[in-house]
Parts: sequence; C-alpha cells; structure tokens
Amino acid sequence: MVSDLAVLAARFGEALRREGVAVGADRSARFAQALVAVDAQRIREVYWCALATLVSTSDEVAVLDRVFEAVFGDGFDPADFRGDRPDETLTAGQFTAGGTTAGKEREVPLATLGSAAERLASRDFTDLEPGELEQLRELMRRFRLATPTRRSRRKRAAAGGRRVDMRETLRRARRSGGEPAVLRRWVPREKPRRLVVLCDISGSMEAHARAMLQLLVSANLGAKAEVFTFATRLTRLTRVLAHDPAAAMRRAGTEAPDWSGGTRIGAALREFLDTFGARGMARGAVVVIISDGWETGDPAPLAAQMARLSRLAFRVVWVNPRTAQPGYRPLVGGMAAVWPYCDAVVSAHRLDALDALLDAVG
Repeated sequence: MVSDLAVLAARFGEALRREGVAVGADRSARFAQALVAVDAQRIREVYWCALATLVSTSDEVAVLDRVFEAVFGDGFDPADFRGDRPDETLTAGQFTAGGTTAGKEREVPLATLGSAAERLASRDFTDLEPGELEQLRELMRRFRLATPTRRSRRKRAAAGGRRVDMRETLRRARRSGGEPAVLRRWVPREKPRRLVVLCDISGSMEAHARAMLQLLVSANLGAKAEVFTFATRLTRLTRVLAHDPAAAMRRAGTEAPDWSGGTRIGAALREFLDTFGARGMARGAVVVIISDGWETGDPAPLAAQMARLSRLAFRVVWVNPRTAQPGYRPLVGGMAAVWPYCDAVVSAHRLDALDALLDAVG
C-alpha cells in the first residue's frame, strides 16, 4: 500500500511539473505522507491532500485542478469538493482562489501546507528580515557550487591512455623476469577550477551580500572558494567563512570593517589583481563578482582592471540583482564599463533565481 502511494505521489508530481508547477521530491513525499495520515479512501480526500501539499500559491490551484481532472476522470469538479458554504474553510496558511456561483464572483479560502521557507524562496533578498534569511539556510544547503574541470599535472592509470607509463611498466615487468608483458598507460587527472568570489558589501548591496555569503557557507564551499569582500577596501574572508555557518556571518562583519560603506570597485579589483590575482589565484579560475555596479569613482579604471581580469580568468560571472528589473540596460556607470568583459551576468536576487548563477559558474 505504501509503495503504491509513493508511486502515485511521484507520478502526480511529475504531471504537475510538466504543467509548470515547481513540485520537487520534498512536496511529493509530503503528499504521500498526507495520504497515509488521513487514510484517504475517496477522491475528495486525495484532492484535499494534493491541495494542501503540492501547491503554494493561488495561481497553481487552477493547474492542480486541471491535472487532477486529467488523472482522475472528466467527472471531477473541484467546486464540489471545496463546497459553497462559508464555514467549509480551513484556517492554517490560507490563500484565496476565485470562482463563480450563480453568475456572482466569490472567494473561497483554501489551505496550503507549503513551508514558510518555500514561500520566502520567491521573495527578493532585500525584502527579507535577517530572521527570514536564516530560514532559507537549510534550502541553500541543497545547492552545490561546481566549477568546470581542468587538467592537472598529476596522472592516473587508464587502459586506453595514449601515453605509456614507463616507470609503472618496468616495475610490473619484474614479475615476469624483466619482460614488459603489458604496457601500462596513463591519462592526466582532472580537478575543478578554482572559484574566486568578490562580494560588494556596500550599503546598496548589504542584503544581497549577506544572502550570497550565506549561500557560500551553506553550500559547504563545494568548489573550495576564495572569498573576498570589498566596499572601500578589500578583505579576504576565506578562512572566516570556512568555520561554523551559524557564526560565519557575524565573523564576516567583524573581519570586514567597511561593511555597508561606500563602493570603490575599480580600486578593490586592482588591489585583488596586484596582490592575489596576477600571482596565480585568478589564473584559469572562475571569478564571480557580486555587485550592483555603483562605482563612486571614474568607471575608466574599473574597465581597465576588468580587462586585466578577463585575460587571466577562465570565466567571469557578474551577479547584479538590479538586472532582474524589467527593462534594465547597462547604459551608464560601472556596469556599462564592465559589461563587455563579463562572460555571464545574472541577477540571483532571490532563492529561486540561484539556478542561473549555478549554471553560469558551472
């Protein structure tokens, strides 16, 4: 019985995903658990379980009704299940869905068990309180920052390798009286490219900076990132963010004395390149710059430093939350100067927009 419910939940969730509803494995699991908890025996009970666990906004209710009708038959009418009487409502986590009765519009409160974190996932980081941002930490743990691979100087044995490993071949030949019966071959090992993150912590970027640094911590620094912050000066935070995630953000504020200060992107980038980047840290790396591009100084030096960086780095990704605004164009200021040297520009302004960042990095 339980296995049948799991299959039902998984297939129904897949049908909803095909229609554009973001149903993951977690929601499908809650759907199956709800069916077991209420011992669903009727279509009405199955529908209420689906409504409570698989949708999180009123816009998704119509999609759920359509998919439910396709799966359980043409005789299905969600209005019959939801009822017309005002007292047939639930109070936990309500939202409204429009409907009509006898030619008059009505609003029927419907319940959803969507978690608070899932509802916060579609909100801009600037709209979140510090406590709400903390709630997203567990969801951020699911992300993994994976950079492209490159050849290393080390090698590994491989039967189809083009090069013969003479040392290993001769070592094995001792077992056959010095005759190399089998040629041992090798191929170069591959390892992930270094990830370097430069994060703007000026006043206009404070909320997004905290979210991005929390993402780096929660993702367990899967790519072993080198992390710097900048506003009026450059601060290296790699060791600070490698500690306990709960204390990392507080320590980051302590280590970066110019938190919420002004912005000198060009000067900070020049300092990074002169001190770390040109000496090898940026060479062949994926460099992520998190900033809205508000340069307080002349944009020309910033463009010159971006040209230097683009020649060193394997890939340059710029994260600017303002690019999510409709009609955004990089016409003036810092963004106009850096745009030609960026391989990708993403917004990453909320949790459900982080996939574009992960794709650009990878």
